[in-house]
Amino acid sequence: MLVALVAAAALAQAAPSATIDHTVAPGANYDKAEFRLWVPAASDHVQAVLVLVPGSNGDGRSMADDPFWQDFAARHHLAIVACRFTDKPHDQAFIEHYVNVSQGSGQALVDALAGFAERAHHTELASAPLLLWGMSAGGEFNYEFVAWKPDRVAAFVVNKGGIYYSALLSRAAREVPGLLFVGEKDLDSRINTIAGLFAVNRRGGALWAFTSEPGVAHAVARSRDLAAMFFADVLPLRIAGSALKPLDAQSGYVGDLRARTFQPAASAPPQTEGTAWLPTLAVAKAWAAVVTGKPFEP
Repeated sequence: MLVALVAAAALAQAAPSATIDHTVAPGANYDKAEFRLWVPAASDHVQAVLVLVPGSNGDGRSMADDPFWQDFAARHHLAIVACRFTDKPHDQAFIEHYVNVSQGSGQALVDALAGFAERAHHTELASAPLLLWGMSAGGEFNYEFVAWKPDRVAAFVVNKGGIYYSALLSRAAREVPGLLFVGEKDLDSRINTIAGLFAVNRRGGALWAFTSEPGVAHAVARSRDLAAMFFADVLPLRIAGSALKPLDAQSGYVGDLRARTFQPAASAPPQTEGTAWLPTLAVAKAWAAVVTGKPFEP
């Protein structure tokens, strides 16, 4: 009997995880809000949710099946929620209304997490900290979500988007660690917008890193890999049960945006302009590799 129970438990752990889909009704600033959950089969409890948001009006639900992110989630005890948001029809399609999350689309994600918590029998999903990954409009959504509910976000990524609704964020939002990516060959409007958002918030002490990818246009490029390293190192610094721990800025590293070098924050000059904040030595080395176009260290 004991052997049979052990065998059944092993089989259950080895079984592939199934996905669950959830739809939220249209809201004030969006037409479609559809979500897909994936939880590692062996996870009885997840410590955070990795939220994946695609580009403009895209259907990103298939990202829940991405082996790269599934492997990352399994290693770090995360659930994945992959998103689809679309706008209601309007005549300036390059402006995504749904990224203005405080107007309804952010609540749609919160409601989806609550729905998944019940349906997947993972009650922790309803209040779990979030890691926000997105490309283009997905990064716009992430930025505005941090502006709206900073106490829910462990870390976030802005990635080559162009339309934002908030400039200087609250102190609480500036204390959420973030990576802001631009592509050297992307549209000037996108580069300048993200550089401006970074500059005004970094001057206010934002724990963010501006990351310009040489030779890259409007593409994911190496941003996914650096973000995964960043998330992995931030998680143990930020997660304390169901609460989020504040970060000590002096315990990290400061990157020089012009020289593309870094040093311990404790020994860096006090000014923030022209600098990036990085949480660990490993992330600082990886950031320097990206901005200089060099390989990651093995």
